[in-house]
Amino acid sequence: MALILNGREAAQSWKSIIRKEVAGLLAQGRRAPHLAAVLVGDDPASQAYVRGKVRDCQEVGFTSTLIELASECSQQDLLKQVDALNRNPSIDGFIVQLPLPKHINPNEVLLAIDPLKDVDGFHPKNVGLMVLGLPTYLPATPYGIILLLQHFGLSPAGKNALVIGRSNIVGMPMSILLSRNTEMGNATVTMAHSRTTNLEELCRSADILVAAAGKPNFVRAGMVKPGAVVIDVGITRVEGKLVGDVDFAAGRTHRFGHYAGPRGGWSNDPSRTSNEYATSCTWSLNLRPCPSWRLFAPFRARAHTQGALRFLCGSVAAT
Repeated sequence: MALILNGREAAQSWKSIIRKEVAGLLAQGRRAPHLAAVLVGDDPASQAYVRGKVRDCQEVGFTSTLIELASECSQQDLLKQVDALNRNPSIDGFIVQLPLPKHINPNEVLLAIDPLKDVDGFHPKNVGLMVLGLPTYLPATPYGIILLLQHFGLSPAGKNALVIGRSNIVGMPMSILLSRNTEMGNATVTMAHSRTTNLEELCRSADILVAAAGKPNFVRAGMVKPGAVVIDVGITRVEGKLVGDVDFAAGRTHRFGHYAGPRGGWSNDPSRTSNEYATSCTWSLNLRPCPSWRLFAPFRARAHTQGALRFLCGSVAAT
């Protein structure tokens, strides 16, 4: 029987740390960190996701601002909003929720965000710092997964890790974080994608399997090494139900050692998967304590500190 990695439990643990740190800031006469989110359009999934971030900020004592723009908003108007947030000294970090309407170029928008306020970690400068192993904002879902593994004492060191998917949001940064020479890295990492010819062989040799392909039940139970840690990032709605990339129903009894994903339990909140809980605190962890981030203070190098803003507002993988 697979041991379910409860993302809500992990998120609450990190949030309790953040709440204490925010209280400490206030006791010193300093203000709470301030996160803003820009939502363009009326996509229901994006609306629910962003409002979840707002709730998470309230829960730990962060100030939050939600900026909602109409779907017909022009790219120029969105860039003006980004510029205003860049210049606003009371905003410590912000995100522009993806996906954007088709008439807006997401790359131009992401490049316009001040890297020092890019809590999604998507700006090329932050990606480069991540690759070099230097302090920076880290992409929410991959870092949330690292924090999830850390919370449950599952070290990747010396393990064979397989990441299925090579997106800039999950697959690529996930492979980098697992392979870095850090406390929660040092895995031997393979990245698989649509051109990989021996996927089943790679799966069966993986001690840690992160599935982020976006294909329902793509990874069958027989492909998974017995006792493996399985992190299912994929979320697809099939016939009204959320389905992951991994065939959880077939694998939970016979093969999986540990599992986190959309089929592993809902932790009293059916609108949020375990993966979302894992990512939910990473924005907060990234931003705490935000005023000193730009000064390269000693605590900036602490991995859990840099994750503050993101683990709180993103949500980590594990249910």
